[in-house]
Amino acid sequence: MQEEHPFAPYIRILGKGKKGSRGFTAEEAHDSMSMILRDEITEAQLGAFLMLLRVKEETPEEVAGFVKAIRDFIDYPEEHQADLDWSSYAGKRRHSPWYVLSALLLAENGIKVCMHGAEGHTPGRIYTSEVLKPLGIKTCATLDEAREEINKNNFSYMPLQTISTRLKDIIELRPFLGLRSPIHTVGRMINPLKAPYSIQAIFHPGYQKVHQEAAQILGEPHLAVFKGEAGEVERNPDTECTVSSVHHSKMSDEIWPPLFAKRHVKEESLDVNRLPGVWRGNDVDEYAEAAITATTAIALQLMGKADSQQNALREAQEMWSNRNKSKY
Repeated sequence: MQEEHPFAPYIRILGKGKKGSRGFTAEEAHDSMSMILRDEITEAQLGAFLMLLRVKEETPEEVAGFVKAIRDFIDYPEEHQADLDWSSYAGKRRHSPWYVLSALLLAENGIKVCMHGAEGHTPGRIYTSEVLKPLGIKTCATLDEAREEINKNNFSYMPLQTISTRLKDIIELRPFLGLRSPIHTVGRMINPLKAPYSIQAIFHPGYQKVHQEAAQILGEPHLAVFKGEAGEVERNPDTECTVSSVHHSKMSDEIWPPLFAKRHVKEESLDVNRLPGVWRGNDVDEYAEAAITATTAIALQLMGKADSQQNALREAQEMWSNRNKSKY
């Protein structure tokens, strides 16, 4: 008789029926993810694990445990090497990725922004690296390269495989499993350069509290998470936006009202070459400029650079008006 595999108990915890199954403790989540990262499980076990978690949906304790395990397996710094961590794991399909210009606007104004994300896991979407090319910004292939770029230009972008090829392989199982995996949630919280401020977005509203509470468990000093356009860190200026924050373990929620009375029509098609034109002022787009400045405003308030929504938005609009239009 074959001896039970060491990973089997973790699958049993998740899958032992309606009455017998339960979620992981933070320690169990840490240990199970550590086994996955060490490649000590079979592909069948990985698929079962991911889909049982997906059906149940991740808890804050599980997310915190998974993130701790990932940080144990990467070159996670002891000191802050960026100011603002910016996750980008969804891709855009209705509106262009205006959030990239928000991040670059902050970088131009002295804030070191570390952006990281997944790419190409869902057909029909535009991902960050695709729009960075026309802007003349390279994708970082190593953590050291990301550190160099952020010190030189106040901005760096690294795809998930730069942080962990194992996580990249897992997130790319989506076409085979038909569903997103917990790595879409967990990846957003890795914060690979240990920035004291982290800005995140979700698409499914239920995950907003998961991120907020996981950040509290992890002891993250400052975090803001909101429902972003298509799940990216980009505020839709046409709709009301609730920003959930954590500041030194204290959680709070704040509603940001819409900036327009009527919704804008979505773009007929997405073109990665539009971003340089909007930055330079050659392509004037009311929605784009509002999305850029409104997203920037949330980051400014998160970082304590504005004491109210109104002042944050005013500061963001001034930054946009005074940008160096020839930079990109």
